[in-house]
Amino acid sequence: MKRIEINSGSESPLSAELDLPPGPKPNIYAVFAHCFTCSKQISAARNISRALNTEGIGVLRFDFTGLGNSGGSFEDTNFSANVEDIIVVSDWLGHNYKAPSLLVGHSLGGAAVLFAGGRIDSIRAIATVGATSSPDHVSHLFSSSLDQLKLDGEAMVDIGGRPFKMKQQFVDDLQAHDANSTVKKLRKPLLIMHSPQDTIVGIENAAALYSAAHHPKSFVSLDGADHLLSRSQDSIYVGQVVANWAHRYLDFQEAENDSNQVVAELGDDRFTTSISVGDHRFLADEPKSVGGMNLGPTPYDLVASGLAACTAMTLKMYANRKKWVIEDIRVHVNHEKKYALDCDSCDSPSSKIDHFDREILIVGVLDVKQRARLLEIADKCPVHKTLEASSKVIT
Repeated sequence: MKRIEINSGSESPLSAELDLPPGPKPNIYAVFAHCFTCSKQISAARNISRALNTEGIGVLRFDFTGLGNSGGSFEDTNFSANVEDIIVVSDWLGHNYKAPSLLVGHSLGGAAVLFAGGRIDSIRAIATVGATSSPDHVSHLFSSSLDQLKLDGEAMVDIGGRPFKMKQQFVDDLQAHDANSTVKKLRKPLLIMHSPQDTIVGIENAAALYSAAHHPKSFVSLDGADHLLSRSQDSIYVGQVVANWAHRYLDFQEAENDSNQVVAELGDDRFTTSISVGDHRFLADEPKSVGGMNLGPTPYDLVASGLAACTAMTLKMYANRKKWVIEDIRVHVNHEKKYALDCDSCDSPSSKIDHFDREILIVGVLDVKQRARLLEIADKCPVHKTLEASSKVIT
């Protein structure tokens, strides 16, 4: 993750973070627009970005002017300014990395990407999450202050328990934007995601957007999710769906990566680590019981997985060479630390060593001798030998 300050052409720089997959530079970049009065640090934004990274997509998250760590005053901004911010950060991305081909927007940010998407030539696909079908919809969040805004021109409004100074021009600007006509003119692949249980922005907004949009258009129901995607599994699911949907419309061809080097990258997300192995990407993590988010296997899970996979592959190669008929190989591996009372090389008789319990199930036309031989071959698995031998790690 790279922290960036983007010059917006005014005295109010935009604070952004660029999340890159580990390994070679991605071929696809996306810009994420956060929800109304939120910031780029909201958990939904981070989880969606992480899920997109896992699929090889670089993501630029940023704070709209007057919010988060960006400069400017919220009272002087409006929806039009939000749209311009998206265009500014997209332009920066194009000049410094590669122009974005995907826009993802949450709530009012979803409405903003619909307006910005038609003005950015590089954009090939747009995804919205809990988006409003009309920017003016957010006015209900501060409806008790509308009269004062109209009378005095400005007011302190309460949004989600937080005070914001707002001017009437903000409301006027919202009302000046017609989302339906914009979506009808968009003519770009659109994915609309919305929860039927959303109590902030009702699902009828998704219906209106879908009705106005031209094909190709898709809708995914986020059943059980709240508006802010507070549960990590909901926001991660959104990121995964967006990435898989985007594969149909974007050029995911990557530069050839002949390196088998393992790259692990961990930002400030507790223990959630992005891993790249050649052309493959996935997450590692720790369980919630020790402070992780349980978004991937633990490091020892990966070691055990390596042993299990290597065992199965070794047995398969041997059986193929012998022309033995095997239908299925299943390897179960459990790892734990055990006291090494019989360990001559341990410093103390109470020392613990790593213990891997391996159970192998082989389905095939095999006699007793063949099965016994396969158990012997299992011990010749290269990872098995590595784990039993002493290794050296040089940093």
